[in-house]
Amino acid sequence: MGETARNPDWWRGCVIYQVYPRSFQDTTGDGSGDLKGVTQRMGHVASLGVDAIWLSPFFKSPMADMGYDVSDYRAVDPMFGEMVDFDALVEEAHWHGLKVIIDQVLSHTSDKHPWFVESRADRINPKTDWYVWADAKADGSAPNNWLSVFGGSAWEWDSVRRQYYLHNFLAAQPDLNFHNADVQDALLDAVRFWLDRGVDGFRLDTVNYYVHDRWLRSNPPLAEAAAGTITETNPYLYQLHLFDKTQPENLDFLKRFRVLLDQYEGRASVGEVGDESRSLQTVAAYTSGNDRLNMCYTFDMLGEEFSAAYMRGRVEAYEKSVADGWVCWAFSNHDVVRHVSRWVRLGEDFDVVAKFAITVLACLRGSICLYQGEELGLTEADIAFEDLRDPYGIRFWPGFKGRDGCRTPMVWEVEKENAGFSTGKPWLPIPREHLGRSADVQWGEKNSVLSRYRQILALRKAHVSLGRGSIKFIDSDHDLLAFFREANAEKTICVFNFSSEEKRWSLPGGTLVFEEFDFEGRGARLEGMSLTLQSRGCFLGRVL
Repeated sequence: MGETARNPDWWRGCVIYQVYPRSFQDTTGDGSGDLKGVTQRMGHVASLGVDAIWLSPFFKSPMADMGYDVSDYRAVDPMFGEMVDFDALVEEAHWHGLKVIIDQVLSHTSDKHPWFVESRADRINPKTDWYVWADAKADGSAPNNWLSVFGGSAWEWDSVRRQYYLHNFLAAQPDLNFHNADVQDALLDAVRFWLDRGVDGFRLDTVNYYVHDRWLRSNPPLAEAAAGTITETNPYLYQLHLFDKTQPENLDFLKRFRVLLDQYEGRASVGEVGDESRSLQTVAAYTSGNDRLNMCYTFDMLGEEFSAAYMRGRVEAYEKSVADGWVCWAFSNHDVVRHVSRWVRLGEDFDVVAKFAITVLACLRGSICLYQGEELGLTEADIAFEDLRDPYGIRFWPGFKGRDGCRTPMVWEVEKENAGFSTGKPWLPIPREHLGRSADVQWGEKNSVLSRYRQILALRKAHVSLGRGSIKFIDSDHDLLAFFREANAEKTICVFNFSSEEKRWSLPGGTLVFEEFDFEGRGARLEGMSLTLQSRGCFLGRVL
């Protein structure tokens, strides 16, 4: 076991690799990835130099939302294998020195979950208030104006109970009632089940959606929506979500969750916070005090903006907002367009963007999360409407094409059928342009995206200042992002050129670089105190 395995604070500054199991590796020929496939490819994950592997949901589910509609929190869906396969995966990960983080979808269940089946049966059963039920208004309309992220009202009429139930996402994903202590107890029991199986941590899906306003007050419109100037595709973003999520009572449940976690040595939690303009304030509330979540990540770096000013602004805003908490930064995940496609400039090489981005990400203060395939520089796939599987994309097509474009299968071996992912027809098509980026093509190529990932993550692990140090930004040209990272007696300077042109910059007075970090294609040259950076050039070095 390595240093990460022995350190109870392994999560602080760690590198997490997200696996979307359905698209990672298929071992049965049915076209869908499975847990045995993740185990089979664990060597690839470990070779990157990451500390942990995060598995998106593999629980029993009707798959209305690709597993984020759980019908049994304690069972593996047959699509992914059996419980013995999960146990083998954990054993293999631990053998490689990797922690295992699994998704927990606690805000809602599938409408096929036995809890919901019982709850909707009548208004007097033991689970009658395990979900959020409400009477219709006098005119039969929904209880309030809350909207679903996936389109339409967040309320669905049930003809048996003759009431509406709340669903923040699909109608097939009814929201649990966290005001009921029995619900909290049942969920914590499910979490304990996985802790007892050796899981090292949890990624909490939609963690700020758990609790709703008791009085079901309607949300006000955003100022831009009221003024008629908003341009969002999804009407969900027309509201200021004051009452349907991010309620203060949620902190009480997070404290209960942390108490459970702390009964097991070295376990950790990372919460997904989707709270629009309030995300950083929510992260601060959810991670402060050392009695809630260990860390959170937000959608701040998952959008279209990628500039020196934006990066500095978001990190400084976080540092100002979150005094004693911890953040996990990510540029891509299973819900957003892959970042190389979001951030590439017209005529620019995707590989250049991929190498530049991982270097920036690996130098930020906080933990970081990588999404499968980004280490190969995979681009967003253009999926035809008839091939879509994502209900979100089907609902909002063509203004929004959904999330399938970032969920296409991994490409492992260029000469094999379906790039080595499956011997059967893949559940999503594999783009032809991905084949040349297969892992075997890049494995021994020193200038490949894969090689840059390994080099930069090795540097991050070798230098405590990059992993856990403080961050202090340096004023510079507006296209340059420059900062110091410092921990113990080690101080590192990091400089990045976001411009499409070469830049020359003088190091701050008194900054003597005595060790320049060497990695392929960094595109930077230091002569005395003068630094020259090519477009998307990076400079890292230890200073006195």
